[in-house]
Amino acid sequence: MKELELKYGCNPNQKPSRIYMEEGELPIEVLSGKPGYINFLDAFNGWQLVSELKKATGLAAATSFKHVSPAGAAVGLPLSEIERKIYWCDDLDMEFTPLANAYARARGADRMSSFGDFISLSDVCDVATAKLIKREVSDGVIAPGYEPEALEILKAKKNGNYAVIKIDPNYIPKQLERKEVFGITFEQGRNELVIDDDFFANIVTENKELTEQAKIDLAIAMITLKYTQSNSVCYVKDGQAIGIGAGQQSRIHCTRLAGQKADNWWLRQSPKVLGLDFVNGIKRADRDNAIDLYIGEEFEDVIGDDVWQKTFKTRPSEFTKAEKRAWLDRMTDVALGSDAFFPFGDNIERAHKSGVKYVAQPGGSVRDDNVIDTCNKYGMVMAFTGLRLFHH
Repeated sequence: MKELELKYGCNPNQKPSRIYMEEGELPIEVLSGKPGYINFLDAFNGWQLVSELKKATGLAAATSFKHVSPAGAAVGLPLSEIERKIYWCDDLDMEFTPLANAYARARGADRMSSFGDFISLSDVCDVATAKLIKREVSDGVIAPGYEPEALEILKAKKNGNYAVIKIDPNYIPKQLERKEVFGITFEQGRNELVIDDDFFANIVTENKELTEQAKIDLAIAMITLKYTQSNSVCYVKDGQAIGIGAGQQSRIHCTRLAGQKADNWWLRQSPKVLGLDFVNGIKRADRDNAIDLYIGEEFEDVIGDDVWQKTFKTRPSEFTKAEKRAWLDRMTDVALGSDAFFPFGDNIERAHKSGVKYVAQPGGSVRDDNVIDTCNKYGMVMAFTGLRLFHH
């Protein structure tokens, strides 16, 4: 297949639309559904992300994409009991494969942003992973293959309209990339990123103790950033992105946005949230929305006098700022990556509030000394990679 006609482009009024190869055949096969223009943008960016994660870590990887940026990315480390609970998969009586663990983490870290996602998987989709995907609101999935039973599970989603794409894992794109804007063609070399044992070797802080898990987490951060709309910052802990700040004009706003998402991920694990007593039959999305409101500044919208009965069997008490801060102070050993240099130490000050201990960034700011000093103030480990990762 050399080309595939699409229903429309980014918006319904943008017709005609297609994907095609100037030379050779498309490296994909659509096994179910009719993926759209944005679906394919998410699919191809996501596939590159998980392929590079697998190469860098040796672990199965998954990502959850929305609007051409990852909402979550993770490798297949085992899930804790609490993680299974906050990702709404603790009721599944099945063995979780590494790939299933990766997707549960990628989808679950920021469930609000991942709603209606497009999924990319580094490995052949197995039955356990398909069962997880089956219960989530999602547009489609791309993987190098599917077990027969897994494929049947996925093809049954959306009354047979769920997008399932198989990609050739051996496909290698040209080294020159082109895109057209306003009738003008842009051309550039592909952004190749190879993370080896020396990638984080240039440690510029007083603390130089970079653990093996921290190296994995920083690799996840940098590869995730490579496929996130810039400016972008990514917080990672224990093999999964827990906060991604994408497309902000100011880096401190990236750091704050991603940091708030990381905080929310940790707050969801607090006894206060785990103890919420939801009404029977509440939908998963409504439960996610309620938790997001409860741990935020607009908590009265869900626990107020005239509304709490719609969501909870018993009225929750307020999750006070002091209680939240006390719980957040227990979050440690978080890794932080940035797609370009931090221009001021305020980014590090904000990162510290979310338990960041390890930092990777290109370096090269005229205020590098200030950023390094701020890291030293908190005993952080910071590596300069020398490599910017803007993505547009």
